Amino acid sequence: MGKRSKFFPSAREDAQAAERSVRTPQTLSPAYRLAFNDNDFLVREELRPVRLQLELLKPELLLSERGIDGTIGIFGSARIPEPAAARGDLERAVAAAAAAPDDTAAAKAVRVARRRLDTSRYYDEARKLGVLISNANKNSQRFNCVVVTGGGPGIMEAANRGAHDAGMPSIGLNIVLPFEQKPNDYITPELCFNFHYFAIRKMHFLMRAKALVVFPGGFGTLDELFESLTLIQTQKVKPFPVLIFGKAFWERVIHFEALVEEGTISPEDLNLFHYVETAEEAWEHIARQLGHGQGTARE
Repeated sequence: MGKRSKFFPSAREDAQAAERSVRTPQTLSPAYRLAFNDNDFLVREELRPVRLQLELLKPELLLSERGIDGTIGIFGSARIPEPAAARGDLERAVAAAAAAPDDTAAAKAVRVARRRLDTSRYYDEARKLGVLISNANKNSQRFNCVVVTGGGPGIMEAANRGAHDAGMPSIGLNIVLPFEQKPNDYITPELCFNFHYFAIRKMHFLMRAKALVVFPGGFGTLDELFESLTLIQTQKVKPFPVLIFGKAFWERVIHFEALVEEGTISPEDLNLFHYVETAEEAWEHIARQLGHGQGTARE
């Protein structure tokens, strides 16, 4: 942080002084507001470059001030509940289907609920991984591998919850959406950020990344996975471990080998990620990589 000049008032002091201005038609006009204190001005279309810069700078400054040097990004579906909730959802779906045996939508809901109960085990694995990662930061003045998630429910909640279980901080990079997305209760409040721009949010996932862990998910998870793999493949970032949880799930939804067969990626591109099945396996891989000095933060 720069040293405050002793010759000039701070921006905060001038903003407070402006609020005490005598109320006249001139001072009440929007034109009279200090530009940096004028929300109507800041949200104008022409100010998009400034807003992009602010969304990049605010989390960067606050994370640096908290001594956070490295992060482990954990991605995954917001729709994967913890097992107890999944069992309850299945019971309700079964009861609804039994009450309407000819309702195909109800039958489909049962099938989906069964799948969610199966994938709910990943909630527990993400929570355990959050504990394992966070324990590595204990007794350290700087935080070298802090859990960071998209800040929402499901897998994101589980990872933040694991860090909370360990009594350590974790980060949530939330984003304004018309549905589904609100901060989960386990993010460290001082490290819970909200974004307007997906692009800047993605940058913050990678700027301090030591590793990325990807659990089963939907469009958002696929987007984050493939963007990270693309950046590593094209050498726009230094290589870091990308661990994918649940080989059976991913091989069912994506045929990576087909991309090799079609010649659209190289065979060695399949080495950019590794499948894992348990939190212990994932942490062992991350710890081994970090112990060899890999996964350093990028410019």
